[in-house]
Amino acid sequence: MSTTQAVPQREDTAIQGELYMSFELGDKKWKLTASDGRLGPSRYNVDAGDTAAVAHCIGKARERCKLEPQAQVHSCHEAGRDGWWLHRWLIEQGIDNIVVDSSSIEVNRHARRTKTDRLDGDKLLAMLLRHHRGERVWSVVHEPTPEDEDARRTHRELARLTQERTSHTNRIKSLLVLHNLRPHVIIGGRDWPAWWSRHGEQVPPLLRAEIERESARLTLVKQQVRVLGAERRHELADGKQPLVAQLTQLRAIGSKGAWVLVKELFGWRRFANRRELAGCLGLAPTPYASGDSQIEQGISRAGNKRARVLLVELAWSWLRLQPDSALTQWFNGRFAVGGKRMRRVGIIALARRLAIALWRYLQYGEIPAGATLKPAAT
Repeated sequence: MSTTQAVPQREDTAIQGELYMSFELGDKKWKLTASDGRLGPSRYNVDAGDTAAVAHCIGKARERCKLEPQAQVHSCHEAGRDGWWLHRWLIEQGIDNIVVDSSSIEVNRHARRTKTDRLDGDKLLAMLLRHHRGERVWSVVHEPTPEDEDARRTHRELARLTQERTSHTNRIKSLLVLHNLRPHVIIGGRDWPAWWSRHGEQVPPLLRAEIERESARLTLVKQQVRVLGAERRHELADGKQPLVAQLTQLRAIGSKGAWVLVKELFGWRRFANRRELAGCLGLAPTPYASGDSQIEQGISRAGNKRARVLLVELAWSWLRLQPDSALTQWFNGRFAVGGKRMRRVGIIALARRLAIALWRYLQYGEIPAGATLKPAAT
């Protein structure tokens, strides 16, 4: 009679499974929280941006969970100031990473909420596990290509420089009013040096020096604005921006607005339908229906703020410059007869419809009904 002996299993036998990891990204430290879904989470602290330490922590987490060295790793982190470099590095390492919209993460509204990096990391990890089980728990941010991401720098810098230019101009005006000086020329313009040479002596020396330093900063900002504007016009003239050129063919759409819409919205994002487009812009409605209560809370404002604000401005221009279009007639028939509040409500609705019309114009070549094009340049 033969007997069989049980073969003892090695304690380091690897388990076929997958690793899940969340990143809580801080300015100086990152907190990594990892688990395979069976064991409790393990937590690691690394210096911000230390990719070697991140790779080491992933290896330690695999060993703790007794996973194969080749086990798939799923990770997530919130969209933030680090941009997309971490996401791209993780993808290069073979890690399935997603970037989530922080405003879409569910929170407890019951009472005051305790918030720490440890709790946030645990929360992200729990939601990542639910996400991979098929639940819809958050909004995943769409990644632009490195080229599309870099293409957004020009108009964003121009917007910041324009604000800075206004700030310097207002500051100089405020300082001059202290001594009842109210220039009749444009501050920083071609007539400003002559005006300042005639009136500068009326200002005390320390204040005069401050105004001159402010004027020097204003001159630098205006020079940078001119350089960036010239670069953008040069690209348009050379035909390097066909979508921008196509948008500017419509009346009421200028080159600046068309540039922002293409770089922020239409140039690299892909929409399956008009609802996706409205949701990306934050122009989607947010109804509140509970029992007998039926309330419309307005638009969500959860999308791209730059494009949304611009579309509202373009909607006003569209009413003025495209009076015979179907969009303008729809607005006039429904909102123009009301008061100021009704018109403000209506212009948001028009901005949504205008965004859809412009998307169809660029995607399928459909000119908005009744809209006119600018005359061809001769």
